[in-house]
Amino acid sequence: MSVLVGKKAPSFKAAAVVNGGQIVSDYSLDQFVGKKPVLFFFYPMDFTFVCPTELFAFQDKLAEFEARGVEVVACSTDTEQSHWGWLQMDKNEGGIKGVTYPLVADTSKTISANFGVLAGDYEIDEEENMYANGPMIAFRGLFLIDKNGVVQHQIVNNFPLGRNVDEALRMVDALQHFEENGEVCPANWSKGDDAMKGTHESVAEYLSNN
Repeated sequence: MSVLVGKKAPSFKAAAVVNGGQIVSDYSLDQFVGKKPVLFFFYPMDFTFVCPTELFAFQDKLAEFEARGVEVVACSTDTEQSHWGWLQMDKNEGGIKGVTYPLVADTSKTISANFGVLAGDYEIDEEENMYANGPMIAFRGLFLIDKNGVVQHQIVNNFPLGRNVDEALRMVDALQHFEENGEVCPANWSKGDDAMKGTHESVAEYLSNN
């Protein structure tokens, strides 16, 4: 696992399904650099049980992310065709029809690897045969990337542990409060609460670069 906080988010171009059904071949988060922050999250697999609850939970809160100017993007190691098929199935049939934010297809597994959330790795045995030492799918990683393309927050959950979308929104609020007011947010801070004047050197460094 790698810690990307404070670093530029890894760049990529990959196929994705956007607007619930349109396949594009060269989707990239680079299009948002300098324009808006991104909430980029990974999930293990299409056509599973926990993953739809998360995908729908983000969809249910999508308007709140958009009101904050944040782009929500999901990614798994499935193909774009798998994403597309899943998006055409109704919820009561196990599908995710109605999800409108982009689903990136990390079929090469390089995006998951570069973000440090790939479960497994390729190795070479004594006979120089390549094999996978794990399932080669993504853990439940989540990355809040600011408008300059820098990761400001990340969490990584194991497969059985779904995420809290309200907490993701809280982190967006905390980042935006800091960016707008120069105040740092203490434990359990929520939008509208009192914050604290920042004194750490990293605060000054962040402000000088933004």
